[in-house]
Amino acid sequence: MTAQDGRPALPAEGGAPTPGALDGILVADFSRVLAGPYATQLLADLGARVVKVESPAGDETRSWAPPERDGVSTYYLGVNRGKSSVVLDFGDEADRALAQELARRADVVIENFRPGGLARFGLDYDSVAATNPAVVYASISGFGTAGGAALPGYDLIVQAASGLMSLTGDADGPAYRSGVSVFDVMTGLNAVVGVLAALRHRDSTDDREHGDGKHGEGQHIEVNLLSTALAAMANHSSTVVAAGTVPFRMGNAHPSLFPYEPLPTQDGELIVVAANDGQFGRLATALGLPALADDPRFARTEDRNRNRAELRPLLVGALAERTVADWFERLTEAGVPCGPINTIDGGIALAERLGLDPVVTVGDGEHAVPVIRNPIAFSRTPARHAAPPPALGEHDDAVRAWLTEEEAPRA
Repeated sequence: MTAQDGRPALPAEGGAPTPGALDGILVADFSRVLAGPYATQLLADLGARVVKVESPAGDETRSWAPPERDGVSTYYLGVNRGKSSVVLDFGDEADRALAQELARRADVVIENFRPGGLARFGLDYDSVAATNPAVVYASISGFGTAGGAALPGYDLIVQAASGLMSLTGDADGPAYRSGVSVFDVMTGLNAVVGVLAALRHRDSTDDREHGDGKHGEGQHIEVNLLSTALAAMANHSSTVVAAGTVPFRMGNAHPSLFPYEPLPTQDGELIVVAANDGQFGRLATALGLPALADDPRFARTEDRNRNRAELRPLLVGALAERTVADWFERLTEAGVPCGPINTIDGGIALAERLGLDPVVTVGDGEHAVPVIRNPIAFSRTPARHAAPPPALGEHDDAVRAWLTEEEAPRA
């Protein structure tokens, strides 16, 4: 079986009925754990063919359990669908040559080795670009390639070092990490954005139609967790660099808006948001306290923010009369942003009720695995969920055979 561009199709393509937006793009995935695999999974969802290269020991997340499904870590299952897996030992000359050949053929290479770690295998950007100048090569690190090159890139360390943990938790309590490895995920997203932009640049500089044999300009993309963290803390980072003010922990409160936090009701807490004066007016009316909207202490956003200690008990008193479910329905109908505090299963159930179809099943029979759907909806090139996360080395024979075949010319 061959792909539309003449290259042998790989097993993880799964016979998707509709070509994705990245159909024909080959990704060599030299990454592991989270940021890199998350990025390459997104590219696979968008139609790229992703070859996941693993050491004989495999991606560590395969054994990060519990929880697990059929003996495989759900951590691994969550970020590796749609890929082919081949085991290559870079210390072995033959395997190293196959890895170099994969990189030579690839449109995109993504790696998260310690900076400089792939140079001794001839798999760093300079080495790969020497034989594949059109390659889009993305390197992911924890702290960049200069002074932080030797620092280990764990999300928890970056949450601490970036300042995020100083913002998370109660004002008089200890710092807390986010419940999700947010900067790993965001760095993976940034890597994908960079790759797509670089592919667009490559296309725009491709002069093959003029007969000079060029295939467009490739380039090296570098993303790191710390830079992602500082950019992602948006308004808080801006507070420091633009106003010289260091934010501090406020629990669930917002430094510039009130109400914008959980408030107690008769049977639990409800997130209540009044991000502008109109929303607050609707909230006051729905709570049976319309006069609050005209009270000079609370009429404007800045007034409510300064006088939150006086406003909060008034809101809490009114909310105590009904349940979370009742207020959720009433406030939503009144046009007031609000929401229950769900566990993740509740969040999935809510998405199902709203018709978002959050769960899809990849694979067939005993190998079928439920996964969370790619969040992007396309009108013409829908994301695909073609194949379950591969077993270690599942596609060794097919990938090795393909890499030893003479490469078909690209159209």
